Amino acid sequence: MDRTANPQPYVAQVLYTPDGAPYYATAPAPAPLALYQPPAPLPVPIQHPGPALAYLPAQHAPAPMPVPARDPWPARLLAGGIGIGGAGLGVGFLLQTLAAATTGLGLLVAALGVLYLLKNSGGAGGRGGQGAVNVSVNVTNRNR
Repeated sequence: MDRTANPQPYVAQVLYTPDGAPYYATAPAPAPLALYQPPAPLPVPIQHPGPALAYLPAQHAPAPMPVPARDPWPARLLAGGIGIGGAGLGVGFLLQTLAAATTGLGLLVAALGVLYLLKNSGGAGGRGGQGAVNVSVNVTNRNR
């Protein structure tokens, strides 16, 4: 049997710590470990002018073209739309809060009005709260 063609798998050795906990030993590293070092940065390529520009005298060099200024009207429209939308949203929240506050205040005034009417009406029907009337009735029977 040729052992070089089909080598046996490595079996980890079981070792024990002094307190009895097992740990497994692994195979030794084939080479000493090295720290990671990031690769060196790439060199910056040199920009060469074209062959025609390299031999022109300085007075014949083309002047750089001015960059046309951009009209910021799309940005202004966008900013205005965002501002108007934000203002509309703020006004909507303000009106909603105002409506809730006035509704709550109206309900409070109505409840206080009902309490005032119940307290001051006296339960005297339509007499306008005149109060109780003392009645004394004497009945005598003359047929006796």
